[in-house]
Amino acid sequence: MIKKAMILAAGFGKRILPLTLEKPKPLLKIGEQTFLSNTLNFLELAGISHVFINVHYLGKQISDYIKSNNFNIKITIIEEKDIILDTGGGVLNAINHFLNEPFLIINPDTIWNSNYLKEINFMEKSFFTNKKNKCSLLIVKKNKSFDKSIKGDFSLDNELITKKGNLNYIYTGLQIIRPEVFKNLKLKPFPINEVWKELIDKKELYGFKSNIDFLHISTLDIYQDLKKKFRN
Repeated sequence: MIKKAMILAAGFGKRILPLTLEKPKPLLKIGEQTFLSNTLNFLELAGISHVFINVHYLGKQISDYIKSNNFNIKITIIEEKDIILDTGGGVLNAINHFLNEPFLIINPDTIWNSNYLKEINFMEKSFFTNKKNKCSLLIVKKNKSFDKSIKGDFSLDNELITKKGNLNYIYTGLQIIRPEVFKNLKLKPFPINEVWKELIDKKELYGFKSNIDFLHISTLDIYQDLKKKFRN
């Protein structure tokens, strides 16, 4: 069972300006929780025992938030001091913490809930059953997205993710990955999509289909609409 996870929390949150001018996106609230606390509580329920969080923009606020709240999970902050390393570079910068064990990467701007636990359990079993699987994305059909403007990113051929044909699927913000995927990469800013592209070309990127309505903080308007939804 996977015991370690990484939360990507270093971004600038540009799509929901001006709310992120003075507060990092992970600390914005939805209902009674912040995006970050929602994600941490979800990971605890999923059986994760150690979480690594990369920070850059307004990172001290995130560090202080972790220190001032008693989460029932071990948390390590990894600061990207000089430059933001993007999603791929941020993971590569933390890769030594995961040794040779597969781990979760998760985005805090998806609203995670206990309905996902069963899916993750099946996703883990599928990942470890297939010895060829180096990376598996939790994906969902775009028509299940709260934000109806989101275009599809992927298609699914059996269990393999492709970029061909009707791109009906989008990434939910959760993946299982093996550290070896980053073995020959140099530390620099780069998006994790570059890793996915190489795996797609090798027919080594797998997808696990979610059936849960996808609630994701994509824009300021979507955030305001979701706040109303959780207030009702």
